[in-house]
Amino acid sequence: MQKITPFLWFNSNAEEAVKFYKSIFPKSRITEVTRYPKAAENAIGQKAGSVMTVEFELQEQKFVALNGGPQFKFTEAVSFVVNCKTQAEVDKYWKKLSAGGKEIQCGWLQDKYGLSWQIVPTVLMEFLASKDAEKKARAFEAMLGMVKLDIKKLKDAYAGKTK
Repeated sequence: MQKITPFLWFNSNAEEAVKFYKSIFPKSRITEVTRYPKAAENAIGQKAGSVMTVEFELQEQKFVALNGGPQFKFTEAVSFVVNCKTQAEVDKYWKKLSAGGKEIQCGWLQDKYGLSWQIVPTVLMEFLASKDAEKKARAFEAMLGMVKLDIKKLKDAYAGKTK
């Protein structure tokens, strides 16, 4: 059993959101759907029989989505990083996750449900961990000027080949 599981609070569209995420990531599945009991109607205003939680996996990472009502919203303070080896991967996840959402900067986006994602080329993390301060600074500066991250531009900046 996974020791720590991200628990995501949605207003009333948890199942819709999970199906959306499941359509994007391979090795993903819904493992359990629970429904609100009759007692929830009076206690918390949730209709009996409506979806309470959806347990699911994305790329074999376990999550739980809750239809908890409008009290809480997602913020950028919590995001999920999608590590990408190629530009094709960056482009694919960026396009799918940003559809109907909001592109931010530095590889960050908010999907149509308000959840924040970072679509990050793995090479960027290698550059930012470099012991060469000048190369690291050039890669970081290049990243700051981007919305969706571009691996070729990051590599060029790291190598000092920028115009």
